[in-house]
Amino acid sequence: MVLLNQIKKYLENRKLSSNPLVAELQRALSRDRVLEDEVDRITHSTDESIFEGGTAGPVCFPISTEEVQSIMRIAQKFEHPVIPRGAGSGLAGGAVPLGAPIVVALTEMKEIQEVDLDNRIAWVEPGVINLELTDYLRPMGFHYAPDPSSQQICTIGGNVANNSGGPHCLADGVTDSHVLAIEVVLPDGEVCQFGGIDAEPTGLDLRGAFIGSEGTLGIATKIAVRLTPNPQDVQTILISFPTMRKAAETVSAVIAAGIVPAAMEAMDQRTIEVIENHIPSGYPTDVGAVLLIEVEGLPDGVEIETLRICEVAENHEALEIRIAQSSWQREALWKGRKGAFGASTYLAPNYYLHDTVVPRSELANVLDKVNQLAAENDLMLMNVFHAGDGNLHPLIVFDAEEEGTIERVHSVAAEIVKISIEAGGVLSGEHGIGIEKQEFMSELFTDEDLSHQNKLRYAFDPQCRINPGKILPTGHSCADIQTLHKPPEGIWV
Repeated sequence: MVLLNQIKKYLENRKLSSNPLVAELQRALSRDRVLEDEVDRITHSTDESIFEGGTAGPVCFPISTEEVQSIMRIAQKFEHPVIPRGAGSGLAGGAVPLGAPIVVALTEMKEIQEVDLDNRIAWVEPGVINLELTDYLRPMGFHYAPDPSSQQICTIGGNVANNSGGPHCLADGVTDSHVLAIEVVLPDGEVCQFGGIDAEPTGLDLRGAFIGSEGTLGIATKIAVRLTPNPQDVQTILISFPTMRKAAETVSAVIAAGIVPAAMEAMDQRTIEVIENHIPSGYPTDVGAVLLIEVEGLPDGVEIETLRICEVAENHEALEIRIAQSSWQREALWKGRKGAFGASTYLAPNYYLHDTVVPRSELANVLDKVNQLAAENDLMLMNVFHAGDGNLHPLIVFDAEEEGTIERVHSVAAEIVKISIEAGGVLSGEHGIGIEKQEFMSELFTDEDLSHQNKLRYAFDPQCRINPGKILPTGHSCADIQTLHKPPEGIWV
């Protein structure tokens, strides 16, 4: 028996990579879950953003917390950088490797481990798909509230990394409001739990610090999420306006009236037209803008809030108010909204997206400035965004093959950020900073602010080996690489 085990071990070792780092990773996991082929590495070198970095190093697919521990300890031994990766659906370059780090792909850690309906908590692994969790819970009368428009592919772990939002987060809040505890593997391989499910933890809010850190503090291996009861009643309203300004003013007026819908989305005329041409959803095409508003709750409350919203809209020159009369109509309206960005590829092969947030009272003014800026630079612009919380998604549609276009896109994109900040806004509502926005961090934060942010990061990762070169601008972090290239098609935002 001893001889057979020795022979087996000898044969296994013969199959291992000649690269010492890769070989050790293969021993810790298995040869088939540590990839070093060039094609595999290139495949894991991009996310859904338009940014390029380096090329992934070995790509690991752990299936347990213990295996993630092993990867981190090996990385520390070799002093090699590491980057965690979920579905790769991010839009800010957060999962784009800089250099050739070990990629820890968490897509195989996809188990819903425990559902506690009495306490409205579920423990899930980071690779669980957002929508699959809600589909799993729906027959039980619950759902997971944060709903990024990419929820068909994005993971809970990725949502935690970016503190993701979504159309229905207006009333319920983003990821941070729905994550109670996180099991985390630190850069040195230590396993910790941030937060708790039994009572509000005392001391430093490490759970809050970790959520939205974009994989720079450690790797989440287990997440306790809050479950939300399914609403008794849902009403979906489509309201059209002559201009986007009137739609934006209506958004502010609805909130000012003390009404907080579950969702309040805005789309301009160009967006409406491209949706109806390619994803027919029942939107009017002869209007300047539409609002898609959803109200949830008890039937009587839903009815009252729907009537109040309609009254506010009428007072702001609404052209038509349409209430979905069936689940089919509701689903069609949302299909159009969630397919808007994918449909933009029919206008031009490339697009550049910003994710900024401005005060609701400034929505109309900021949109006017952004539209004027695009027109002055001869660039096609689409506006479709989470209007209720002021989360803008100005979308520049263009052809990268046209000489000088990329330079103009970069210039306009930078100005959009500056306009948003000048209006009292912030850099990102849900997509994160990644490598896309790091150069603008100094526009929003002082050197002292950035220094403190860097100290927090170094407290977790003194060698800056975990997702290096992200979030903080050059001079405050490890490195940054930013290059625009052709984006993938069919992205939901």
